Amino acid sequence: MEKQVRIQVGKSDNEQLRQKLETLPASPGVYQFRDKHGSLLYIGKAQSIRNRVRQYFQSRSSGSPRLDLMISKIHDVEIILTDSDVEALILEANLVKQYGPRYNVRLKDDKSFPYIVITNEPYPRVFVTRQVRRDGSRYFGPYTDVKTMRYALKTIRDIFKIRSCNYYIDDEFIRQKKARICLDYHIKKCDGPCEGLVSEASYNRMIDQVESLLKGRTEQLMKQFEEEMKKLSGELKFEEAADYRDKMESLQVYSEHQKVEGAENIDRDIFVTAVEGDDACGVVFKIREGKLIGRQHFYFDNVEGKPEAEILEKLIQSCYIDDTYIPSEIMVSSEIENSDMLRQWLHKRSGYEISVLYGEDDNDRKLLRMFKLNAKFLLDELKIQRKKRGEFIPKSIQALQKDLRLQMPPIRIECFDVSNIQGSDIVASMVCFDSAKPKKSEYRKFRITDMTHPDDFASMRQAVYRRYKRVLEEQAQLPDLIVIDGGKGQLSSALEALQQLQITDIPMIGLAKRLEEIYMPGVQDPQTLPKASPSLRLLQRIRDEAHRFAVTYHRQVRSKRTMQSELDMVDGIGKKRATMLLEVFGSVQGVKHATEEQLAEVVGEKLAEKIRMYFHEQVEDLETANGKKTDNS
Repeated sequence: MEKQVRIQVGKSDNEQLRQKLETLPASPGVYQFRDKHGSLLYIGKAQSIRNRVRQYFQSRSSGSPRLDLMISKIHDVEIILTDSDVEALILEANLVKQYGPRYNVRLKDDKSFPYIVITNEPYPRVFVTRQVRRDGSRYFGPYTDVKTMRYALKTIRDIFKIRSCNYYIDDEFIRQKKARICLDYHIKKCDGPCEGLVSEASYNRMIDQVESLLKGRTEQLMKQFEEEMKKLSGELKFEEAADYRDKMESLQVYSEHQKVEGAENIDRDIFVTAVEGDDACGVVFKIREGKLIGRQHFYFDNVEGKPEAEILEKLIQSCYIDDTYIPSEIMVSSEIENSDMLRQWLHKRSGYEISVLYGEDDNDRKLLRMFKLNAKFLLDELKIQRKKRGEFIPKSIQALQKDLRLQMPPIRIECFDVSNIQGSDIVASMVCFDSAKPKKSEYRKFRITDMTHPDDFASMRQAVYRRYKRVLEEQAQLPDLIVIDGGKGQLSSALEALQQLQITDIPMIGLAKRLEEIYMPGVQDPQTLPKASPSLRLLQRIRDEAHRFAVTYHRQVRSKRTMQSELDMVDGIGKKRATMLLEVFGSVQGVKHATEEQLAEVVGEKLAEKIRMYFHEQVEDLETANGKKTDNS
């Protein structure tokens, strides 16, 4: 049973904040810190919310600059009370996964890993998927090592005659003969369930064996195959017995491929982490019957100053929050503070007791050291890849950094432009370039409001303010450089918008089109770059793209207004009916050339007659004007 309580904390100083915190209950639950904008800072769990939350404010410095910064931003607290600390752990894991607060340990790998699925059908299929659906199907994974997954799938295809078609096969399908056996049947890769050549019970016995293999139950499967082989040999069915012999050989190769030296004949998941600076790599090694059947790794950031036990706890939650099978033993490389709570959560997820081990004997410690080396290798690999990405900064970006004397290379550049005709239909555009390439998913367009007369400066100020107000609210990525299409006036207006939002650390320039002069804040005279320089060419390309995007949007807005206003000229046609006509006939020209009967179906006979009369009078006026022009000439 969960009960949500919102507590508005102090707005002026820490004293008032501490007074408010006195009202917190000493109950288990989840607490959420928010800043003055209402954005989530941190989500945590506690056996006693009062004690845990008050710990954040007991001393002036925690020893962690990151934590001190977070505490200074706390403006609001939300708590959700739960019946137990286990419920608090589950709720915290779900909320962190859903919202990803700024100061929580964050799982970096957002991609979906593949699973092997056994479908919930009378004659199940076995294939790879990245989508987990709650439809009764059985999922195995996720596999971060695709080679391991492909090898497991190949072994299944070699040993078992699994159908590869996508039909939903049941008794009705077979009775109606909706499909015929394919090549797989003739090359003995399938037993032909589509034509009823194998019974549902027999096919599903084979599927149970596939499940045993995916769960790592190879010893049990080997015994079954051996019994079947001996039985068939006794019945003098030597060809079928040889088939089981071949299956045993394939299974033996698969089993030996997974053997872990020194591991006991048990099911166990081993969790280890490697931490360096603000990054961490967590790895879980899945051992079934003493064999390593897979490895799954996660990257975390925002971990500086966090104990290894907390990272391990997040790793275990990330691994088991969606997993369908939890072994009876898990081993971790460091003792976990909330181990009792973790055991209760694992018991609730699995339905049986889970032992949490810490590597008590020499063999276990040896295994943990080996696996920690793997985690360290994966973390080093991440850093190498990151360094490689940093080495391949485009030359135009490097030149721009040098020419503008920027501290950091402007990888992400955002450019603004304003478009209007004599002050009507004022719009603005923002385009984004990442590594000197347009990133169109980040383009934004603005309809400038509350403007009674043309004002490019005010329009630019509004567009920039609206853009970065939204970025701050959503905690999205800020650019490395802002480019304003215009001179000193537009640049000053954009700077005012940033100052209003208290953004002071983003470089900004104005690019005046006439002489391609670059204006910089606080510099009196504009700067010019050589015409052939890669940095100027990059700025011109970005500016021209912003101009194109703004003009295109302006034409759309103007065209829509023009079409709408022309129909509004017809007596009795308002905005609603004009919209209906445009939807039916596609354009004003379509309305103009429609018959009176077609128009009557949309707006009725009286209005249809008025529309026809209006356009008929327009044609007559045009013909009269053309006649006069011919006479004069």
